[in-house]
Amino acid sequence: MRYFHRTSVTPDEVVASAAVYFGSRMTPTDESPRRRRFTSVLGEATVSVQAEGGHYTLVVVDTNQPGESELDRVAKRFLSTIHAAAHGGHVVRGAY
Repeated sequence: MRYFHRTSVTPDEVVASAAVYFGSRMTPTDESPRRRRFTSVLGEATVSVQAEGGHYTLVVVDTNQPGESELDRVAKRFLSTIHAAAHGGHVVRGAY
C-alpha cells in the first residue's frame, strides 16, 4: 500500500522522525538522505520525502502488505504524528 501526506514539516525533520518512530519497532535496512527503509516480521516499510511547492514536504510511506494490515496501521499512525508535529494543537487519536 502507499500512503502520502503533504506537510510543512521539513524533509530532514520527517526523516529523523521516521528513524525514531519506525526504528523503535523495526530494523533499518536502507538509509539515504531522503529515504529510510525498515523491515520486521510485519513486513517492509519505506518512508521517502521530497520538497514540494516551496515550503511543503511530500511524505510517502510504502508498505509491502495489503491494506488494513498491522503494518499499514503503523504507517498511518506515523503520518498522524507528522500532522501533529505541524499543527501543535492536533491530538493523535484512532485505532491505528
